[in-house]
Amino acid sequence: MKIPSDPEIAQKAKARPIIEIAKGLGISHEHLELYGNYKAKISLDILNEIDSKKDGKYIDVTAVTPTPLGEGKTMTTIGLGMALNRIGKKAAASIRQPSLGPVFGIKGGATGGGYSQVIPREDINLHLTGDAHAVAAAHNLCAAFLDNSLLKKNKLNIDPMSVTWRRVVGVNDRALRNIEIGLGGKEDGIPRESGFDITEASEVMAILALTTGLSDLRKRLGKIIVAMTKAGRPVTAEDLRVAGAMAVLLKDAVKPNLAQTLENTPCFIHCGPFANIAHGNSSIIADKIAIKLSDYVVTESGFGADCGAEKFMDIKCRVSGLRPNAVVVVCSVRALKMHSGRFNVVAGKPLDRALTRENLDAVSLGSSNLEKQIENVRVFGVPVVVAVNRFSTDTDKEIELIRKKALAAGAEDAVESELWAKGSKGGIKLAKAVVRAAEKQSDFKFLYPLGIPIKNKIRKIALDIYGAAGVSYSPVAEKKIRVYEKMGLGKLPVCMAKTHLSLSHDPALKGRPSGYCLPIRDVRASAGAGFLYPLCGQMRTMPGLPSEPAGEKVDIDKSGKITGLF
Repeated sequence: MKIPSDPEIAQKAKARPIIEIAKGLGISHEHLELYGNYKAKISLDILNEIDSKKDGKYIDVTAVTPTPLGEGKTMTTIGLGMALNRIGKKAAASIRQPSLGPVFGIKGGATGGGYSQVIPREDINLHLTGDAHAVAAAHNLCAAFLDNSLLKKNKLNIDPMSVTWRRVVGVNDRALRNIEIGLGGKEDGIPRESGFDITEASEVMAILALTTGLSDLRKRLGKIIVAMTKAGRPVTAEDLRVAGAMAVLLKDAVKPNLAQTLENTPCFIHCGPFANIAHGNSSIIADKIAIKLSDYVVTESGFGADCGAEKFMDIKCRVSGLRPNAVVVVCSVRALKMHSGRFNVVAGKPLDRALTRENLDAVSLGSSNLEKQIENVRVFGVPVVVAVNRFSTDTDKEIELIRKKALAAGAEDAVESELWAKGSKGGIKLAKAVVRAAEKQSDFKFLYPLGIPIKNKIRKIALDIYGAAGVSYSPVAEKKIRVYEKMGLGKLPVCMAKTHLSLSHDPALKGRPSGYCLPIRDVRASAGAGFLYPLCGQMRTMPGLPSEPAGEKVDIDKSGKITGLF
């Protein structure tokens, strides 16, 4: 049976008014701020009203190291929420907002796929309620204040060579990675080297996702370090007297958004930090609301368990106080074959036909990546369920082999998922397996204590999660670590920035690489967000566009219908 395209499926969906979706959760009209009929923001006032309610079960969805095409993790998050409802549980999904960079770049949108999507699809993949634009505005206002302070007699005694606060833009634009600003004359600023990051890499985005309320947001913004004085003291957004204005720009963005799936399951959508650059999880505020109003909340951590899930546990759970009851690791036959090292998957190019033929040897060899990602979750003491996203070319023998490998590696269960092709009906086995796993006793623990030295935290992640044999540091990274420890930032958690295409720093190393040394070329401070982020290898904070960007196919017809958005 031929499955219609994602846009065709979404455009035929029968959406219910968002007021009805909210009412089903127990959210009254007074706590909703409507953005049309099918999306709304939720007032933070509801937090006090629901505080005494019992928490539901907390489920995190992560994955193996993905191919450049993705393995259906967002789709699984959305579909699992629907499947839990189908088996009689009151469930909600909680995901990040897609970034315009991937939407118009290689990956495309991030609203799920097939019959497990969240709608209104076009709105969510584009502007939604404008949160990303508010983040960019607040971030760039801080940059403008910084350069203005340098120009206007530099009363804060800022060292221009120490400025770390770059500007951001919401699309992939490699030409802006490294630029010179302040050119043109005396009235156009102080000439210096700078650059742009993508909006999702902004510390402001990280703060928005980790904040617990408006007052906390204001305090965190004030702690942002933008530069150093000539005497070696940190210069903050509070010093620039811009933190208050930044908070004003974010006063609505701090409120989570509510949408719905194709089957009218509630879906919270809030914030969009990347997991290879930032901490890769949706907002704490959204999860705190959802967990009080649902029996089960299904949230998603970006990329593989070595990326978003580790940061979910060590950063998001530390701040929120919430603890996961179970974790779903998503994989596919295609991904495990790629991890055998015998096949190359390139976004935008046809798949190697050999990937579509049964190859048990390749699946067995590539399962080393799945085994390691299961191990990575079990380090935190949380039960694991493996979801095998089935493609039409997969064979029963391949699926069964993955199941055996997963169970031997310590998974509670490993089940075939057909959420893409069948919606919630295709996820009943997965939903039941998750319920069973979530009922088990969890022995949750963090990977490292905050009191140990910065290098010890980095080493713990590198060796225990990535499988590295050691860690090396550039002179710049060594110097930054010494500075941060002197500044009193040594007790912050670590948010590693590395490629999502390998357990290592090198995207070419597939499967379960070992024996390598993880290179740390820089370490940066996000004091407002509350973490340090080491840059591993050649990790960039501004992606580029491919030879044929996905945006080339996006258009709008005379009736206002959007086409080509996938």
